[in-house]
Amino acid sequence: MPGNPPYLYDVANEIIGSQSPSYIHVDGTLSRFFRRYLLETAVSVFDWKVPKLWAKNYFLYCLYGFGYVAVIDTAKYGVIPQHCGLGGYTVFYQPAYALITNPKLSLEKTQYNIGTDCEILQLQPDYGSIMDLIGYYGDMMAMCAEGAATNVMNTKLAYVFASDHKTAAETFKKMYDQIQAGKPAVAVDKELFDDNGKPRWTMFAQNLQQNFIADKIQMQLQAYQTDFMRAIGVPAVGQEKKERLITDEVNVGNSECKTRADMWLETLKAGCDRVNEMFGDKLEEKLSVDWRYDPDEQKQEVTDDARNDEREGTV
Repeated sequence: MPGNPPYLYDVANEIIGSQSPSYIHVDGTLSRFFRRYLLETAVSVFDWKVPKLWAKNYFLYCLYGFGYVAVIDTAKYGVIPQHCGLGGYTVFYQPAYALITNPKLSLEKTQYNIGTDCEILQLQPDYGSIMDLIGYYGDMMAMCAEGAATNVMNTKLAYVFASDHKTAAETFKKMYDQIQAGKPAVAVDKELFDDNGKPRWTMFAQNLQQNFIADKIQMQLQAYQTDFMRAIGVPAVGQEKKERLITDEVNVGNSECKTRADMWLETLKAGCDRVNEMFGDKLEEKLSVDWRYDPDEQKQEVTDDARNDEREGTV
């Protein structure tokens, strides 16, 4: 991925064209909007305690955006997190060292052996980030939003009049303007009617109610958001499905949504333990991570809502 955004159209097309069919285009600005929203949502799932001198936003966005971050001890800044590249491999084919290049650390070395010179905090066991997950749901939500906006735009009522000559066309325009202005009576030239009194024009009007699907698209957008929330460990019930869910279905969804997030938290806690063990005496505050909100309590609230719906006969 090239650096220094925003990118020119040719670079953007090269990136997107290698990942998506050329005939599928997602509005870039809208996609970035949803991706940013989803990334902030994912970052907020866990509550982090980090040393006061660390730039928490830098630490978290490196960790979630790249999938891992190195923690090193520097002569000038002390123990700090740094974005890095990974190289080499151990007997278990794990990364052996971290490569760090930062102009502010020009006097420091660039290669740090993992386990002796530095420690790596990773989000997932495979060192992957969540940007693929965010990219997918961000693009799908952007397409839904774009489709809903287009559908709402298409609901603007437009009449098309067919006329024989320009004078009649101008008459139609004036007639329509006066009707839209609310005049109780509108006079038109009798030449607009034939000898039998029938109008000489053909009018085309859309069936707006039949073509309006923005509400369904909006429900699909919410469905994608619900799926993403479950993927990052937040219990959620989609509005479009709530009326048809029963308690057992809610419980199954709750179990599925916590599995991946539990794995992330387990991996992150193991990384925190390694960092504290290596640099504990140099950290003014231990590095730690836990749920921001107890997922078991959230799951119980969702389940209780489903049970209440069953009692009230809404399912």
